[in-house]
Amino acid sequence: MKVLALDNLQKVGIDVFVKEGIEVDVKGKMTPEELAAAIDNYDGVVVRGATKATAAVFEKVSRTKVIGRAGSGTDNIDKVAATKKGVVVMNTPGGNTVTTGEHAIAMMMALARQIPQATASMKAGKWEKNKFMGTELTDKVLGVVGMGAIGKVVAERGLGLKMSVLGYDPYVSKEDMARLGVEFVTLDDLFRRSDFITFHTPLTPETKNMVNASSIAKMKKGVYLINCARGALIVEADLQAALESGRVKGAAIDVYPVEPPPAETPYFKHPNVILTPHLGAATTEAQEKVAVLIAEQISDFLKKGTIRNSVNFPSVSGELLPTLKPYLELGEKLGAFHGQMLDTPIQELRVEYIGEIGKLATAPVTISILKGLLQYQTEEVNLVNARMVAEERGIKVTETKAARSEDFTSLVRVKVITEKGESTISGTVYGTAPRVVTIDRYPIEADLSGGILMLKNQDVPGVVGRVGTFLGEKGINIAGLQLGRKEVGGTAVSLVSVDNPVPEPVLKQLSKLPNITAAKYLTF
Repeated sequence: MKVLALDNLQKVGIDVFVKEGIEVDVKGKMTPEELAAAIDNYDGVVVRGATKATAAVFEKVSRTKVIGRAGSGTDNIDKVAATKKGVVVMNTPGGNTVTTGEHAIAMMMALARQIPQATASMKAGKWEKNKFMGTELTDKVLGVVGMGAIGKVVAERGLGLKMSVLGYDPYVSKEDMARLGVEFVTLDDLFRRSDFITFHTPLTPETKNMVNASSIAKMKKGVYLINCARGALIVEADLQAALESGRVKGAAIDVYPVEPPPAETPYFKHPNVILTPHLGAATTEAQEKVAVLIAEQISDFLKKGTIRNSVNFPSVSGELLPTLKPYLELGEKLGAFHGQMLDTPIQELRVEYIGEIGKLATAPVTISILKGLLQYQTEEVNLVNARMVAEERGIKVTETKAARSEDFTSLVRVKVITEKGESTISGTVYGTAPRVVTIDRYPIEADLSGGILMLKNQDVPGVVGRVGTFLGEKGINIAGLQLGRKEVGGTAVSLVSVDNPVPEPVLKQLSKLPNITAAKYLTF
């Protein structure tokens, strides 16, 4: 296996690959064009922040399985394009948590005491003691927007500085914040009450441009703003206007919409603005930590199939994989069964995990079901992009779990709903062997592998004999036969394993045999 390590990845990360027996090519920054030409020579790629993996980079990918970002942000990787090509995108979200949080605190303290401005004055040979009047942090209100891992570090340090800390995060509970000693508030309340506001959110459609003329108008006059998260959180022209009016007293900025930013950016010249060139994660400790983490993650993925910290596929641990693997296979076969039976668009997929399987991480199994289901509708589907393809097609996907199975230790029930109605198939795992156990409530036990004739027929004597005779006349050998029925004399379901493909003309003739109501040839 071979990995391309870009952007001057630290030697400690390279050493991990070498120790794992993975060949590494070490290079600096690559242009998107250079990376597009080289990427498919490698099983994996590591980038930091400099190299941009654009959509064009992934256009002709067939070999590359994983791209990893040594850091938390993945804005420089086109995740949609990577996902479509089945490339797992990983990051190292915890590697620079403390470093970035500490940088935000350092920026806040430097802003409060005008340390960079005073340093510049001293270096210019001046003694302007009265010019740089600062403000204390003790008893001030610190608003933390985004109470994830980095936000929590900042909040804890703020509390240590004897500040009152307010927190806003729609994904963190009031109780979690209370345990930290942080007051849970709305975003408008945070803007209204805070003396200092620091941002620690990802860039999403909801957070982009969240600091704008309207939101600044809600803030306390003379507020200080700190942004060590994403540059596009702030509308720069609105920040400039707020600095000039005095609504914002000062700003400390580490990140920018375009990096490096234009030197003529207007607010750069404001005396109460301090700037750093995206240094949030720039400590020796953090860079070495994320280099080791991403190298370990990619090595484990390439050698063991373990997926950790993926932003486009559920994480699967190496320890869990042997247990989960038969269910991944079962899920794909159950999905493939449905996919071959359907002739109308899918509206909804419902997956039930019943019994012991419900205690496992089932998200990868659902994705396997989607992959099996959709592969007969598009050649572009794979395990990484299956959920995205389903979303693009407007398919609603739901998962439920139940503690007890009716007759099995574990049961996976897959229901597909279309405009014509719904169909259901259930399966389980015996040892490590996947088995289907019901089809539309018909009890039947079979291994879905190879070529299978799926028949529906009236439960009367002679049907099986006629089918066997007919297939024999056509030179098609039967490898196995499983039958299922709900009641004597009703409708029965048959799964006939065959050694030879059943051509469409033969299938049509078969469906016209007495008492046969439906016939379909399936392959697994």
